Amino acid sequence: MVFRKPPDGGWGWVIVLVSFFTQFLCYGSPLAVGVLYLEWLDAFGEGKGKTAWVGSLANGIGLLASPVCSICVSSFGARPVAIFSGFMVAGGLMMSSFAPNIYFLYVSYGIVVGLGCGLLYTATVTITCQYFDKRRGLALGLISTGSSVGLFIYAALQRELIELYGLDGCLLIVGALSLNILACGSLMRPLESSGSPPPEKTCVDKVPDQYIVYHEKGKTVEENISILEKGYGDEKCVNNVPDCKQDIILNKNVLSSINANEKDTYKRKVVEQTNFCKQLAKRKWQLYLTYWKETVVLFKNKVFSALFVAILLFDIGGFPPSLLMEDVARSANINEDDYYMPLISIIGIMTTVGKLILGILADFKWVNTLYLYVTTLLMTGVALFAIPFAKSYLTLAMLSGILGFLTGNWSIFPYVTTKTVGIEKLTHAYGILMFFAGLGNSLGPPIVGWFYDWTQEYDTAFYFSGFCVLLGGFLLLLAALPCWNACTNQGSKLPPNTYSYKVSSSV
Repeated sequence: MVFRKPPDGGWGWVIVLVSFFTQFLCYGSPLAVGVLYLEWLDAFGEGKGKTAWVGSLANGIGLLASPVCSICVSSFGARPVAIFSGFMVAGGLMMSSFAPNIYFLYVSYGIVVGLGCGLLYTATVTITCQYFDKRRGLALGLISTGSSVGLFIYAALQRELIELYGLDGCLLIVGALSLNILACGSLMRPLESSGSPPPEKTCVDKVPDQYIVYHEKGKTVEENISILEKGYGDEKCVNNVPDCKQDIILNKNVLSSINANEKDTYKRKVVEQTNFCKQLAKRKWQLYLTYWKETVVLFKNKVFSALFVAILLFDIGGFPPSLLMEDVARSANINEDDYYMPLISIIGIMTTVGKLILGILADFKWVNTLYLYVTTLLMTGVALFAIPFAKSYLTLAMLSGILGFLTGNWSIFPYVTTKTVGIEKLTHAYGILMFFAGLGNSLGPPIVGWFYDWTQEYDTAFYFSGFCVLLGGFLLLLAALPCWNACTNQGSKLPPNTYSYKVSSSV
């Protein structure tokens, strides 16, 4: 497939629009799953830790499966994957309305919806990057706000639908809304060169049909002649028995006319194809070994290793509030009449604000993006420690806003990764980090829920969450300090392709 130069506009803005609505429609319900979480607790009577697995799987499985999602988009294209994933998200939500138990929800909502969201995220990012080059940062920033706006609107929408139609009706309606992803996906026209010549055939495609027969049978030329002779003769015998013997003799004479040069050509083609397969297997094996060697080199960079620990601990501790904050308010016996806005909606709108403001700050040359990211981690840990002391709607709303704003640090995470490992290794490093981010998303809410089941209060759970985030922030800060780099590198040379943050920040 031959792509034209990214137009940085034109139909690209349509791609931005439909990608925004795609993320809005697919991530709205999973990110606002805290509203459904309360209903599932009452409907199935399971523990908070077990019930929290539903939402954590829906948000984490897409990140865990990011390598598979990338392969699917690369193999089939963004538009087919988006349309197929739209069916997955809508079908998973509708099936969840018929869930007889919590284990059914693990599959229908957690895995099916979560995997569909992961595929859609990869498809929207890929198609947007194809259409934009100079304005790629702006385009990606615009589509990323779709999930945050979805969280803001779906939190209130799902609560209203539950009051009007019940939990099952809410899931059916939300699933029906998700079918609009099909319309959005159909507009993701691939950026192909319409007048481009067809790709040149590979050596496999150039092999003649006679060779294919010869190769599939795995026999000598003489044996293939016998096979063709027998097949032709049998067919003629069925249609015209009297002429059977005569036709067989004639066919034998024709086939035996193949000269020695043709036989040599067949044999040469077999050797060429065998060598081609051997070289292909060797090349794939070399790519596999190179991938793991580069992974080892990445982890030799202590800032990257600290970043990997920080993102894992941040998602274990920082993700649960978006899922459990509504239940925290109910556990604090806050009257629902005091609610001016769902707490999850506050988190959603402030996440959008945080993404924009932190992204703008990261563009200033005098701002060190790594230290800015560390600051958001430390402030998140302090806010999590403050949740057990919040006993009113106003204080919980303020903490929800602060946590939502700080969660917007996702917008600067690619900046931090680039400055840490360099632009050449960004794709490799970012894929590893996203895998562990998904692992943290999957484990965080169940761990907090298990703490509640064990202690019957959320205080210990959020102390644990705050400790995880603070620990990750301090480790990352320690690894990034210039004095620490000077001490560890004194008298020793950095390994090849290993960067300290100071070095890579000049990229």
